[in-house]
Amino acid sequence: MLNPYEINWVIDDDYEAVVDPATITAAIERTLTASGCARAALTVALTHDEAVQALNRDYRGVDAPTDVLSFPSYEAGEEEGAALALPAELADSVADYLGDVVIAVPYAQRQATHYANSLLAELRLLAVHGVLHLLGHDHDTPDRQAAMWSIQTAVLARSGDEALAERTYETDADDKHAC
Repeated sequence: MLNPYEINWVIDDDYEAVVDPATITAAIERTLTASGCARAALTVALTHDEAVQALNRDYRGVDAPTDVLSFPSYEAGEEEGAALALPAELADSVADYLGDVVIAVPYAQRQATHYANSLLAELRLLAVHGVLHLLGHDHDTPDRQAAMWSIQTAVLARSGDEALAERTYETDADDKHAC
């Protein structure tokens, strides 16, 4: 059976030797399956704090690094395909594209150290969290957080990472956990 999910990776050279995308890909695929996605494509970028800080500044107005940023291909409530007038064959090829997840590896390493878990476990958590945002989930209200955390916990439990899913983030008032 063909894999219905296309996960594209962009990994800065500094991290290619320390990051194995296979187990992160598996967690992403479990997230998509648990969310009922029949087909999906997305890109995950693993990069430096400085690159994520620039994105955070440019797109969120927060001039600070963060762990993960999600850039959905469609805004909430926007009809898919409405943003671009594309020929049918091209529209079909991009219809399943969810967006991009960008993770700051050094930031993730600091969090992993702080919370006493491995870098790989932290990257799985951040990837799952970012993909859930691409799918429209959020943690901006208690009910929405409970729903998002429920999926996150179930997916991460399959990797043995369920304890990571519900942790409370210690954040500065000016830079809430970004996503």
